[in-house]
Amino acid sequence: MNGFAHSTANADRRDWHRLSDHLLDTGRLAADFAAAFGAAAYGEVSGRLHDLGKNQRPFQEERLNGKQLRIDHSTAGAVEAVKRWGPWGRLIAYAIAGHHAGLANGLPGESQTRRSLKERLDLDKSRLLPGWEAVLKLPPALPDVPLRFRDSRAPGFTLAFFVRMLFSCLVDADYLDTEAFYARVEQRQVERGHAVTLPELRDVLRDSMARLGVLDSDVNRVRAEVLARARAHAPSAPGLFSLTVPTGGGKTLASLSFALEHAAHHDKRRVIYVIPYTSIVEQTATVFREALAPHGDAVLEHHSGFDDAVLETQRARDKRQLDMQSWDAPVVVTTAVQFFESLFGDRPSQCRKLHRIANSVIVLDEAQTLPLGLLRPCVAALDELARNYRSSVVLCTATQPALWETGDPVRSFAGGLPDRPEREIAPAPAELHRRLRRVRVRHLGETTDAQLVEHLRAHPQVLCIVNNRVHARRLYQAISDLPGARHLTTLMYSRHRSEVLDTVRTALREARPCRLVATSLVEAGVDVDFPLVLRAEAGLDSIAQAAGRCNREGKRDWNESQVLVFRPVSQDTSPPRELREYAESAREILRQPRFREDPLAPDALDAYFRLLYWRRDGVDSRLDGKGILSMLAGLRTELPFEQVARKFRMIESHQQRIIVPWLPGTREEPPAVSEALAALTRGGFVGPSARVLQRYTVQVPLGALNGLCAAGAVQPFEEERLGRQFMLLKQPERYHAAYGLSWESPTFIDPSNLMI
Repeated sequence: MNGFAHSTANADRRDWHRLSDHLLDTGRLAADFAAAFGAAAYGEVSGRLHDLGKNQRPFQEERLNGKQLRIDHSTAGAVEAVKRWGPWGRLIAYAIAGHHAGLANGLPGESQTRRSLKERLDLDKSRLLPGWEAVLKLPPALPDVPLRFRDSRAPGFTLAFFVRMLFSCLVDADYLDTEAFYARVEQRQVERGHAVTLPELRDVLRDSMARLGVLDSDVNRVRAEVLARARAHAPSAPGLFSLTVPTGGGKTLASLSFALEHAAHHDKRRVIYVIPYTSIVEQTATVFREALAPHGDAVLEHHSGFDDAVLETQRARDKRQLDMQSWDAPVVVTTAVQFFESLFGDRPSQCRKLHRIANSVIVLDEAQTLPLGLLRPCVAALDELARNYRSSVVLCTATQPALWETGDPVRSFAGGLPDRPEREIAPAPAELHRRLRRVRVRHLGETTDAQLVEHLRAHPQVLCIVNNRVHARRLYQAISDLPGARHLTTLMYSRHRSEVLDTVRTALREARPCRLVATSLVEAGVDVDFPLVLRAEAGLDSIAQAAGRCNREGKRDWNESQVLVFRPVSQDTSPPRELREYAESAREILRQPRFREDPLAPDALDAYFRLLYWRRDGVDSRLDGKGILSMLAGLRTELPFEQVARKFRMIESHQQRIIVPWLPGTREEPPAVSEALAALTRGGFVGPSARVLQRYTVQVPLGALNGLCAAGAVQPFEEERLGRQFMLLKQPERYHAAYGLSWESPTFIDPSNLMI
């Protein structure tokens, strides 16, 4: 095998990348990655075979010399894998055939963008040059690794999961080896990885927490007990855990402490912190960086942002990726959407990082927020990671969902996580709740807008949370003449929301009037402390989150700190169907006399989640609403990867980002925006500018964006070079200091798009 994998500008080929080197080195890297889940042999052969199709005369003599010739260089290796190793080879074939285009369906029929694996194998007409077998030295047989995975209750699901993990190893190894080659040619350094270890971070966090000390208050004593218990529990055998700590009990740093202690004790590779809301990823990452200083750069923050893939050229050196694409960091803070959609994804860019999850500690913050229609697949993925990929999973929340399969026909989640009661990290959750109780919850029944406005006028400090943006705006307009009236909505960009919250906190701290009307975004880890909270009917978990904004510091008598739940009666206040199911389950729990005194107690929340899941599973069987698990049922190797990825969407509506380049209510451009746009104009890598601009973006439905573009209100920035990646608001009057972005033309507004 005397051919090449990648070329340079030197026609004499003296510095070209030899194909044999690329295949063998990629195999070694992929084997190292796959060793984390006991599949090094699979990683090795997938790397050795992935570019075997480049060992053909058309590729070596024409494509490498610059001729624009389309040559399939992935299928030949897939064909060889099936020929040599049968069913196990077919699993490898998915990864090899898809390492550029993505994982295909096994059989024809459902694909929208690519040929099925069967079609590619059947149509392959590769003519390989001789000599490659002696170089690659492929083994005659492979170990039956997937069948050795323990207690697999869904073998098809297990096989698909294994293929994605193997695919991840191959894609990452291919990128890294190609990147290393071009770095050598260009004589530049590639900085990857982090020098600090998890045991070192554990020690830093210990010192950081010791410096905080324990102030003499009931709340701080509880926090100290939770932290001590988390550390003491760290030597427990890896697997599934829960951490049930009420709001204010210090669960964020306690969960990080457990994760680092547990990782250091069991030689785990990283900590992955999964958060439901993009809005608090940055906040949590900042807390972690401060606690881990001077090693704050060990914390990688990864959430939805601008996609810079549009800037990549055809040359392999442009495969350079940020840490966020490979999760090569000791601590990763990401969103649930990013985490789970990657686990069920089919594209190389999605799946590249997956092998880094193996042998890690995964903390799932606010675990109760997993979407009902995808609950079973999400639970199956967590179970698979703990069972077969050496990961430990912590369900971390104040309102623990009933996801455990207990064996009790009344109190069991069928097909859920295997119940291990001793795996609760917190000391006596029910007692913790009693000690940290801060509010009294009452239901007002049906309540008109006029009655809500009366409450808002009668109380100088009050928070009102409703279920959609139309309702929030109308209530704010009704009280906008009052002292301290404020409005918070996702139609404001992140920096604007932060400024509003700063004024709210200042007013509360200084005992000045503060009347805030908001949507549920204020429940997502926002640190505000009101004496009274009004909450439109929602799930009991959402009511508990709202309660976390009332008497947050525990300085008032809990009996005088009220959360008043109401049922709005206006026509446009109805929540979407799924939110109605949450609200109906909560209403049923609130009606029951045994829960009326404290509907946020652990036993009430347990009853609520069981009722909610029973409604979905027992009545309409939609805890797997897209049929993901049924698509992967049975032990077979014809797996529908593209179909699963298309159906697994945690956020159904496609949102588009609009950059708002002004300070609220002005025509003044923030300096950070000016600098970021100037950097984009100069060219180069867009990542740093994109991260800055993200603080000044508002997400809107595609129809709203199209309408704004048609009205001339939004235009793409540098469209010829950047495409429609950076959409810029051009009309300042569309962005209001109190309401945020408006798209009020009747030609494109849809009230249903204002639901959250």
